[in-house]
Amino acid sequence: MLKKILYTLWILILGFLIIFGLKNGNYKTFISSMENRSFDIRQDYISSAGLRKHNNNIIIIAIDDASYEYILEKYGEWPLDRSIYAKLTDYIESQSPKSIAFDLMFVKSIKSSSNSDEALIDIFKKYDNVYTAMNLDNQDQDLRKGTILPDKLSINVENKSNKIDTKYYEFTNCRNILDGIINSTSNIGMINVLRGDDGVLRQMPLFLNYNGKYYPQLALKVALNSLEMKDKKDFEINKKGELILGDYKIPVNNDGSVILNWYGKTGTYEHISLYKLLKAIEGDKNYKFDFKDKIVYFGATVSSLSDIKTVPVDKVYPGVEVQATYVNNILDNSIIKKTDKSINILITLILVILTIGIVLSIDSMPVIIGSTITLYFIHVILSYYLMIYYNLWVEIVAPITFTVAAFVLTVIVKYLIKSRDFDEQYKLATTDGLTDLYNHRYFQEQMQMYCANAKRYENVFSLIILDIDFFKNFNDNFGHQSGDAVLRQVASIIKKNVRATDIVCRYGGEEMSIILPNTPNDEAINIAEKLCNIISKHTFKLSNNRESNLTISLGVATYGKKDGTESSKIIEIADKRLYHAKRNGRNRVN
Repeated sequence: MLKKILYTLWILILGFLIIFGLKNGNYKTFISSMENRSFDIRQDYISSAGLRKHNNNIIIIAIDDASYEYILEKYGEWPLDRSIYAKLTDYIESQSPKSIAFDLMFVKSIKSSSNSDEALIDIFKKYDNVYTAMNLDNQDQDLRKGTILPDKLSINVENKSNKIDTKYYEFTNCRNILDGIINSTSNIGMINVLRGDDGVLRQMPLFLNYNGKYYPQLALKVALNSLEMKDKKDFEINKKGELILGDYKIPVNNDGSVILNWYGKTGTYEHISLYKLLKAIEGDKNYKFDFKDKIVYFGATVSSLSDIKTVPVDKVYPGVEVQATYVNNILDNSIIKKTDKSINILITLILVILTIGIVLSIDSMPVIIGSTITLYFIHVILSYYLMIYYNLWVEIVAPITFTVAAFVLTVIVKYLIKSRDFDEQYKLATTDGLTDLYNHRYFQEQMQMYCANAKRYENVFSLIILDIDFFKNFNDNFGHQSGDAVLRQVASIIKKNVRATDIVCRYGGEEMSIILPNTPNDEAINIAEKLCNIISKHTFKLSNNRESNLTISLGVATYGKKDGTESSKIIEIADKRLYHAKRNGRNRVN
């Protein structure tokens, strides 16, 4: 019965923990933040170990500290004159790159060089593989009136998944770039980023919603050019939540974002300082570059231009490298897929069941702990390798949290039951089944122990041995069932009328014994006489609703020189005095 109660209680507590974990907002936030951290650790280790290779055809023209200083010294101002970007683009295009992408926003005209805008606009008219950036936001219309963007910049998205909300990233305003660029090309993508609650950028949106239309990310536009799908306007998200790009299937989160795989810390991609490229177009023959079939990104890496992010693999990571990573992910089809909640629940249940099985089937606690740690370690290692080879993000924190809770609860329940079982086994080994008194074996052990203690600490204790008078005749007259009933009642009366520290045992047959700790002889005799008197006045219930009276005889011995200091001698003296009481008329103490 106790086992059933404990197991039921265990199931209820574990169920409560699971429901609490699924419903409690603070707990979910904590688990989510810890899971994100576990993702960062896996990503950092994978990239640091060189287990994921980046695309060598992606090159970054970096506006770094040296280039920023060079521009201020050479041209006297920032931002750089846009006609210079036009010259740089012509220089790179002469080597037939796959694409050129500006992770820069060309907003408003620069008054000091009115013709420079036209030079840059002509570049977008001239080349169909040059891309640039825009940004959507939610700025107040009083600050900036959001404009209607041309249809050529928007795309069509057919969402067949009932789990994904493609309108999750919906914006009410936009930061326009030069109208001349907008009117000249459709190669414009958004560069909005997504930071987690902890400020770390792990995922990016695929599409953004503005004025009821979808606009793609810049990285998606650049990747489509390399996949020979430059003019693709119609996109489909299938029922499984995957964006279909030809043979590629890009896993999409429920909010319409994708989780990026990271290839390394900042500087993973080849960086060419902008000032070196500027010197090259100025005729400095010390600088030569190969841009054939390359994806060339222009972007700021200098921290003073405020385009710095924190990502799983680095605290200081330029936005242009985020864009490069995004493109790289799409091209090698390595976008991270996070396992569904149902899969994570199934994994948790399997781990919980295995943990319970280990705890219940193994007796050694060190082996239990070692086995469960090994189980959790295997789960962590599997999740690590699944991320390396299958780009799967399998949760670690929540499953292990619940399985540790299951481990603790199961250990508690097991040892409560084991303790209870031990108590029951001990009771069976030391207790007489009929009278519920201690048995003869326990009596002998206690006598040995009390004699040893008395010798060591100079204590005194006494022993009473009692016998039911004429018990054989009683059995013959009333039957053994009545005899057993009387034995139980006598045992019960004695236990109720002695001290809690006194040890009452069934000595054998109808004989019983009482060990009286710290009790001198005269006090023991008083106790024996009280018991003798109580029994003689008691009416005993027999079978068939009959009643009867009976008496007992008692012998008393006390540890010491007179009655002996050895267990066997004390028992012998008490036994002799019992029989002396019987020979002298019974119902008495001797």
